[in-house]
Amino acid sequence: MKQITLRQSQNSDVETIANLRAIVLRNDLTRLGRYDEEKVRQRFRNSFEAAYTWIIESDSSFVGCVALKPALDGYLLEHFYIYPNYQGKGIGSHVLKILLEQNEIKGKRVTLNVLQGSSAQRLYERFGFKVERQDLIDVYMFLNIEENIRSIE
Repeated sequence: MKQITLRQSQNSDVETIANLRAIVLRNDLTRLGRYDEEKVRQRFRNSFEAAYTWIIESDSSFVGCVALKPALDGYLLEHFYIYPNYQGKGIGSHVLKILLEQNEIKGKRVTLNVLQGSSAQRLYERFGFKVERQDLIDVYMFLNIEENIRSIE
């Protein structure tokens, strides 16, 4: 695997990430009958917080992003998008491992939601996330972070 790094996002990254979101979610949202290109971008703009969002780079090239925000009961993992041509190469596993091993989230609960039928759900399940509930569009998952994250190799 190439060198994968995370860098803190800036407010100026909002449109680049909104465009990535539209690309990554297009197939799943179309399948679910929910794709609206402008709404997909606007929903991201409305929830973007640069302080909790990281840009994922592979050999200094932008390949994705992820956000980990404090929540009332722990942390919320969201906006985890990787360009399709970089998916399936271990980048998601590498990034998720880095995030879940941070000292400040040990002993906490991490929640997320993933679209019904999304292949990303398998990644989260490999890390031990469990389904809490689901509806016609989303699957809501959680993981209680203990001292050691399940090793994914």
